[in-house]
Amino acid sequence: MERGSHVGLDVATGAVTHAPLHHTSLVWSDALASYRFHAEHPLNPRRLELTLGLIGRLGLAGDGARPIVAPRAATEDEVLAVHAPEYIAAVQRAATGQLSAELLARYGLGTEDVPVVAGMHEASLHIAGATLTAADEVMSGRARRAFNPSGGLHHARRAEAAGFCVYNDLAVATRWLQRQHGARVMILDIDAHHGDGTQWILYDDPEVLKVSFHESGAFLFPGTGFVDEMGSGAGHGYTVNVPLDAHTEDDSFIGAFDALVPELAQAFRPDVILMQCGCDSHVLDPLTHLRCTTRMIEHAVASACAVADQVCDGRLVATGGGGYAIHAVVPRAWTLVWAGLCGVQVADALPEDWLRALRLESGSEVPVLLRDPEGAFPPSPRRAVATHANARTVEAVRRQVLPVLTGWGLAF
Repeated sequence: MERGSHVGLDVATGAVTHAPLHHTSLVWSDALASYRFHAEHPLNPRRLELTLGLIGRLGLAGDGARPIVAPRAATEDEVLAVHAPEYIAAVQRAATGQLSAELLARYGLGTEDVPVVAGMHEASLHIAGATLTAADEVMSGRARRAFNPSGGLHHARRAEAAGFCVYNDLAVATRWLQRQHGARVMILDIDAHHGDGTQWILYDDPEVLKVSFHESGAFLFPGTGFVDEMGSGAGHGYTVNVPLDAHTEDDSFIGAFDALVPELAQAFRPDVILMQCGCDSHVLDPLTHLRCTTRMIEHAVASACAVADQVCDGRLVATGGGGYAIHAVVPRAWTLVWAGLCGVQVADALPEDWLRALRLESGSEVPVLLRDPEGAFPPSPRRAVATHANARTVEAVRRQVLPVLTGWGLAF
């Protein structure tokens, strides 16, 4: 591959395309690693440090085309655009020990998923601010794409913490995009867990198209995200859920994604795409059952970028999200996300010194290639069942959701 070119995907034909390298911003500072509950908590910010370390070791960031941009913290007013003032006050007071057990429970704080820790309000503002920084990079024209790997905290609701999430940076960024730029926003979420908080906060908004591919709530937290959750009021039809069967694997996930996303985007015509790139769909993730590999993640990002190029001048803001195999999966998956956003093809070989340090830290063997090789994992015995179930789900989305929006039914 020649320097200064990138591989893309034509969503209409499936053909590989080549285009000039574009400007992409990576939002990071060490302050983002302060979002930490305790050493044994699944949401370990060490996964972010390892990701940044691998991106840097491969020489993929820090130059003129791919700068590392320091984030700002979100203001309380910006967070108040999506969260209740009494909830924000509770988050601040909880860390000082001033909140009763009753109020902690009311606001989802002090649980196993969201323990109370010192500085949680400030750390959460930093995460939200990093996604706002990424959004500003794109909307200002300084970058076509931007990536905040610390973001994607999609379970936080208007007045309740949940699923490791305190403030919902995706919803905060969406409201900012609307208020500062009058933008129509397409939220595209590929995390294995349904982004329930983002959905409910924005459920009645027809200027935000919320599209989520996730493991069915019949099998996985938070137990939501079914096809008939379509939005309310003026927002009815602007929530699109694609609950996937356990053991979905790459081909079925990619088939569902490609069957819906390009046409949804063409119909809605967003001004910007906000993509949550949780990598807990991976077969090695300890909390989920989708059994995908890096191929699915890499394809979804390439396809989303191609869609953005076609419908909104390339504007795409990406975040991280779930991902709990912090040594074996997350650094590789999010390096591939970053490479896809940058439009560069990266070799599979990983630096031996980086691998050696990773083995020492993890105390176990780790994958030695950036991408999972074909056939690295045995096929699921439920493959045919999952594929059939997912095909029915895609058809249900077409039948129940798409015709609700005026004129959309004709396009499908």
